[in-house]
Amino acid sequence: MEYANLGHSGLRVSRISLGSWLTFGNSVEDDETRKCVYTAVENGINFIDTADIYNRGGAETSLGKVIKDFQRHNLVIASKAFFPMTQDDPNNRGLSRKHLFESIDKTLARLGTDYLDIYQCHRPDFYNHTPIEETVSAMDTLIKQGKILYWGVSCWTAAQITEAVYLAKMMNMQPPVSNQPHYSLFFRKIEEEVMPVSERLGLSQIVFSPLEQGILTGKYNNGIPADSRAANDKINVFMKEKVNEEYLNKVRALEKLALEIGASTSQLALAFVLRKHNVASAIVGVSKDSQLLDNIKAIEIDYTEELSEKVEAIFANKPEPKIHGCM
Repeated sequence: MEYANLGHSGLRVSRISLGSWLTFGNSVEDDETRKCVYTAVENGINFIDTADIYNRGGAETSLGKVIKDFQRHNLVIASKAFFPMTQDDPNNRGLSRKHLFESIDKTLARLGTDYLDIYQCHRPDFYNHTPIEETVSAMDTLIKQGKILYWGVSCWTAAQITEAVYLAKMMNMQPPVSNQPHYSLFFRKIEEEVMPVSERLGLSQIVFSPLEQGILTGKYNNGIPADSRAANDKINVFMKEKVNEEYLNKVRALEKLALEIGASTSQLALAFVLRKHNVASAIVGVSKDSQLLDNIKAIEIDYTEELSEKVEAIFANKPEPKIHGCM
């Protein structure tokens, strides 16, 4: 396994990380969750990502049953808060000091740990429109209390990231060290502004859905398997429209290229996102430990300029980075 520093911090995270969205505590039973976590740790993955909203606390609870088997200091555990866990409480959502303080205690209880390595703002606060300085202050307090060690954001714009970092520095508080965006061969928007700004300000990307929920593994190239995520209406809402011939023809071409270099389609798709220095880790969500073992080998691929040109020719969607002046 390879490791990278998270932002301008001394925290080292595995370049492949284990996620839990739509899997643990949901479509994956506790026994299989245990197998996946054990396989991850035994193969050098130290970074496990979850969120309170994943199966309404179910993912955190399921993970909590397993991580107690390991030395806590060997793991980097991240969770998130923002989305409402109940529908009737206007304060049980967003990024207010009240919600973050109350949410962290519930998350720690479900996970069975005294602290999180990384606590993330799951989205910008479009619910309660909490001022960013309140969120920055709340996260800094949680660090001082020892409940979290670092904090990050997820799906924030370049402008929002910039504001958070500058406010933290102005208030002599800890700035965020990471952003968790969607990033894959099909979705590259963060290359325009978010990546350049993050690099300048000292944040790393922890990317989710690098395999587009399985589409970039090639498993749908010849139809939809009955036991797959795409066939499950409970968890396929974010991918259903992408299982089409336009997308699949590109995946088929990627599969052919992967075979030429002795890799799986998944490995090549992961190597693509990991090629960027600003991507500290790629989160993979698996339902079987065999999938995880395949994904881990992505770090072995030598992503040369020649290989890059061939991949770019298949997808033809390279965005143009937007140039920024001094900030």
